[in-house]
Amino acid sequence: MGGPGLDFLPFSRPSLSESALQEVQECLRSGWITTGPRVERFERMLSGYLGAPQVIALSSATAGLHLALRALELRPGDEVITTPLTFVATVNTIVEAGATPVFVDVDAGTRNLDVAQVARVVSDRTRAVVPVHFAGLPVDLDPLYDLAARRGLRVIEDAAHAIGAAYGGRRIGSFGDTQVFSFHPNKNMTTGEGGCVSTSDPKLAAAIRTLSFHGIDREDLSETLRAEGAPYDVAAVGFKYNMMDIQAALGLHQLPALDGFIERRTQIALAYLERLASRSEWELPAAASPPHLHAWHLFTAVLRPESAHVDRATFVRGMKDRGIGIGIHYPAVHLFRFYRSRFGFRPGSFPVAERIGRNVVSLPLFPAMSDADVDRVVRAIQEVVA
Repeated sequence: MGGPGLDFLPFSRPSLSESALQEVQECLRSGWITTGPRVERFERMLSGYLGAPQVIALSSATAGLHLALRALELRPGDEVITTPLTFVATVNTIVEAGATPVFVDVDAGTRNLDVAQVARVVSDRTRAVVPVHFAGLPVDLDPLYDLAARRGLRVIEDAAHAIGAAYGGRRIGSFGDTQVFSFHPNKNMTTGEGGCVSTSDPKLAAAIRTLSFHGIDREDLSETLRAEGAPYDVAAVGFKYNMMDIQAALGLHQLPALDGFIERRTQIALAYLERLASRSEWELPAAASPPHLHAWHLFTAVLRPESAHVDRATFVRGMKDRGIGIGIHYPAVHLFRFYRSRFGFRPGSFPVAERIGRNVVSLPLFPAMSDADVDRVVRAIQEVVA
């Protein structure tokens, strides 16, 4: 039903330049393919782009969230506040770091956590807040950081969707506490897999670096080990979360192109907003008003089944029949089996996130999409919903 000669249009596709591919080949030929000079260069570039004093490149954003939380030395009974409308990695890492996740519902327009609700659930056990910049739209950070300062809380921003986004004219990563970015293939820039942590806290950065590679410390050796000529000490039980030079080789060419990628993503997102604005079957995502900048990692539309006379599963199948891929971002985390059985969450606890999670779809959005591709997606939507 996609029509003769029409290729399948995925919901996401990375844009890889010939220079990036050449860089990967040169990296492979160099013989240095694990963490090395390209990772160091990439970290310096990220620091300059983000305006962040400390940047640590890692194997994934999940690794970054895990290490940032582990570095806080959370204890059993400590609580971390976050959103239920996110990829499960956000919450998994809270549990893996030893804390209890506490959810607040999301705002229906922005799909970000409702900052006004955060103050209501802060307790003496609360140690940190993990806001998620959903789809690339910045969370309202000023009141959140004001609350954190009053209550002595750390803020670990899950910015997996938001590299290149800005809040109040300031790039995410250039201010605040700590941010975690993703370079997964469906993100605004990619290193294949990978991510990074940016932070204003040098002690936290040092802890993350140590934890990211087995807890190895090459600088502060005990006298005994130094006398024996040992190359390193082990300061903590660490992990294997380092980024490789092969990954950084892509990043060195992706980062300079990022703002251009976001500009094209924004054009496509605005076209969707304009073309679908009159359709009562959809709740469309909020745009950002200057001086904020939306990174438009995703274009998430929420289906109104009662108006569309079609449910989400049928819509997704109809679009696939027409050669168009649709993503689902995301089912509400607190309804997954593990979180229901471990923490006792039940349907109805966070109704806005649940409604969005039941009906949300992600339309195709990537820089290489043409205007004709956008027309094709909108035409298919109209056919399926009609």
